[in-house]
Amino acid sequence: MERREFNKMLALGLAAGLSLPGMSRRAGAMNEAYDIARFGNVHLMHMTDVHAQLKPIYYREPSINIGLHDARNRPPHLVGDALLSHYGLKADTRESHAFTYIDFVEAAQRYGKVGGFSHLATLVKRLKANRPGALLLDGGDLWQGSATSLWTNGQDMVDASKLLGIDVMTGHWEFTLGSDRVNEIIENDLNGHMDFVAHNVKDFDFGDPIFASHSMREINGVPVAIIGQAFPYTPIANPSYMVEGWTFGIQERELQDKIDEVRAAGAQVVVLLSHNGADTDIKLASRVTGLDAILGGHTHDGMPKAMEVKNPSGMTLVTNAGSNGKFLGVLDFDVREGKIKGWDYKLLPVFADLLPADPEMEALIKKIRAPYESQLNEVLAKTDGLLYRRGNFNGSFDQLIVDAMIDEMEADVALSPGFRWGTSLLPGDDITMEDLMAQVAITYPQTTLTDMTGEFLKVVLEDVADNLFNPDPYYQQGGDMVRVGGLDYTIDPKGDSGKRISDMMLNGKPVDPKKTYKVAGWASMQQVEGEPIWDVCARWLRSQKQIDLVEAKQPKIKGLSGNDGIVTG
Repeated sequence: MERREFNKMLALGLAAGLSLPGMSRRAGAMNEAYDIARFGNVHLMHMTDVHAQLKPIYYREPSINIGLHDARNRPPHLVGDALLSHYGLKADTRESHAFTYIDFVEAAQRYGKVGGFSHLATLVKRLKANRPGALLLDGGDLWQGSATSLWTNGQDMVDASKLLGIDVMTGHWEFTLGSDRVNEIIENDLNGHMDFVAHNVKDFDFGDPIFASHSMREINGVPVAIIGQAFPYTPIANPSYMVEGWTFGIQERELQDKIDEVRAAGAQVVVLLSHNGADTDIKLASRVTGLDAILGGHTHDGMPKAMEVKNPSGMTLVTNAGSNGKFLGVLDFDVREGKIKGWDYKLLPVFADLLPADPEMEALIKKIRAPYESQLNEVLAKTDGLLYRRGNFNGSFDQLIVDAMIDEMEADVALSPGFRWGTSLLPGDDITMEDLMAQVAITYPQTTLTDMTGEFLKVVLEDVADNLFNPDPYYQQGGDMVRVGGLDYTIDPKGDSGKRISDMMLNGKPVDPKKTYKVAGWASMQQVEGEPIWDVCARWLRSQKQIDLVEAKQPKIKGLSGNDGIVTG
């Protein structure tokens, strides 16, 4: 750390009431965590899946992230001790806390919150000071996921990301603001500040590109092409009417053509800024040639090291930079005589207590939140236990949501989407409206109560299971498994399509395929009317006041002996 930077941090800490010894220890920890030696001459920083979290948060990594077939027992499908062992990380450290769920509550209390744009801004500035010409890339899911992003139609995140200095981004949940709003932001806010790239989004009728396919930049004299890959299944995973007239897809052949095109135009480094998900990126990297790296997102996997994936012409690096502003990836290339001679990659956890808040960003966030503070800070209830979401099956916050739906909507069964985004709360925390909205803030929040036969219920579960556990990553089209309340079932992830779900039980009795049940749901793919999910859950939480320890009810899982992506017991 340079003397000027240390003095600045010292002044900020003293203004916040920290003692000199405390500041000294903090500066030492900051140096240890974030003094990253510069390597080479091409520098890229990468963040993804922030989901509009401007403030520091807690975020528990999954204890269930199942990999099957070629993905079995390989990154990113490693959890807990298996992940630490694979990457050579020590237990009971900041790193083990950042990358695993192990002893989450105790470690979170020790190491504090993660992310927050004020703290991320400090880290970005620190790295840029040591990396001339460095670019900051965002992999999408930036403008959605919080109360303020919903209430400002994404403007809060647009303003914050411009101040942060993002150079290039792609998209997924951005599109749920609607095509008109996305185009408005790109034309009025991003123009001249940030490139929005997505080679795989085309006009349905004529095949014309909707967005720029790539951004060509020069870093220290080296031409670098950044190609955008938006989430290929947006019209399936999210309502298609929000992107009417647009087509998506992986478009592997078109990507190869684009790589060849930018190489012919002089690019010496070619990077794909992807929102495919890790397994899709790994497959893609093995099939296309000429890509130096894929900076990936969508699946929220914090991968401490880059994977080297072989393909017919060489090797492509594949990374995934977690979510919620919790991590920042740093990829450096040494390029000489038009060739990459070496590379270095690190995924840095963003610990808020080690990084002083950037004053300019902090002021902007305060301004953004000011009109909404009373709504955000409304205490709905208090939790006795840990509330979290991420995992292939129910998290405890998901369980709370389906319990609320069953009680408030008088349903037999409740279904809640398997979203990966959503922050965590520690035992004893208040559950505020802001915390609730961090789980449910979408533009299609309407709840529904539907009569559904037991046979069709099974079809729904089978369909989602096939999206998640299809052996071909190119057919994995959504999030995690749908969250289920009131219903017990068994799942065989390795089973054939349509045959993974069995032993469906309701109140201790087998589900009758011919009987009709009342099923509560939300986030319909169709345009429907209904009470917003946050109103349903907020009303229930206010009536409960105190939430006892919530047990996330998991299905019985068959056939996964020896799988390092699941921890039981």
